[in-house]
Amino acid sequence: MITSSSNSKIKAVRNLLARRNEREEKQVFVIEGVRLVEEALQTGWLPEELLFSSQISERGRRLVDAFSQKGVEVLEISPSLMDSLSDTDTSQGLLAVVPSRDLPLPINLDFVLVIDALRDPGNLGSILRSGAAAGVQAVLLSPGTVDAFAPKVLRAGMGAQFRLPVRNFSWDQIRDICKLQPRPLTLYLAEAGQGISLWQADLQQPVALVVGGEAEGATAEGRAMIDHFITIPMPGKSESLNAAIAASVLLFEVVRQRHL
Repeated sequence: MITSSSNSKIKAVRNLLARRNEREEKQVFVIEGVRLVEEALQTGWLPEELLFSSQISERGRRLVDAFSQKGVEVLEISPSLMDSLSDTDTSQGLLAVVPSRDLPLPINLDFVLVIDALRDPGNLGSILRSGAAAGVQAVLLSPGTVDAFAPKVLRAGMGAQFRLPVRNFSWDQIRDICKLQPRPLTLYLAEAGQGISLWQADLQQPVALVVGGEAEGATAEGRAMIDHFITIPMPGKSESLNAAIAASVLLFEVVRQRHL
């Protein structure tokens, strides 16, 4: 059992949890808790190492056994070390270090979500969860967007990153991906109080929904790429919606229109 915080593996995990550049350089990320580790198992994302402590549940022990049988390195650490690594108030006693990989973009895209410089990890994770539920084919992240594989984004995404292509691109690449399809995608930017009502917009055609950051909204680069503004009617007195809520409303309007 590892009990020292100066252990090299513990230091490495701590750095991965705290630093995006460390995750990108090492090409790995860290997931925490039974639900996310189960998602990794079900979707074939094999960890390179699994850390557990005595806090683990029986459900968690089954995961440890399953990955151990697949040849994953399994390490027991003390409960105090697990608590020091945990990003939650109550640790479930289970962490996994998972190699990064880019899920391929589907051929003939017609339903894409573009995230423009969103910086709140909880919002991005919630958007990814909604995107996966709505059947979006890919999520394209513009420069300035929070790391989709940061701990808080992973937790809020509830495993969406294991099933949904979530990729970082420049705006030129995003434009090419959307416009060089056999049927080019129309880019709609969500904007409070401006543009076409989402109930009037034709979302049955190939579309890319662009959602901007919480405070400043979309960047100048993002605005330069769009075809139309789209807005969510709000008869109440609120000026705008949380980015994750707005994205979810837009995503499921696409679902509604395409399943009439």
